[in-house]
Amino acid sequence: MTAPLDIEGPAAPPRANGELVFAEPWEGRAFAMAVGLYEAGAFTWPRFQAALIARIAARESAPARDEPYRYYRLWLAALEDVLAGLRVVSADEVSARAHALARRSPGHDHRDGHSNVHGA
Repeated sequence: MTAPLDIEGPAAPPRANGELVFAEPWEGRAFAMAVGLYEAGAFTWPRFQAALIARIAARESAPARDEPYRYYRLWLAALEDVLAGLRVVSADEVSARAHALARRSPGHDHRDGHSNVHGA
């Protein structure tokens, strides 16, 4: 089963030459989490799509902001909404985890020198 991604419209992921575009590694991971959970049967795609469209609509109707539009921030928020709605995870758990991750130093998941597992 593959997620039926929109090609056009508000829920369509960013693309370049037909390929999905991720500006940062976390965006690809957020995308993969949603698709993987859908493929595992955790939720229906229309449910996720509706949550994503609602997040995008709320962003577009909000007063002008200084921060740029970031599609995958909305994607991740929609995934959190769906999982919280299904009671898979609570909003408090999502918030606590987000705060913990935000406190990590930049590059926390990368080794200096990019050496392999065996130190070579």
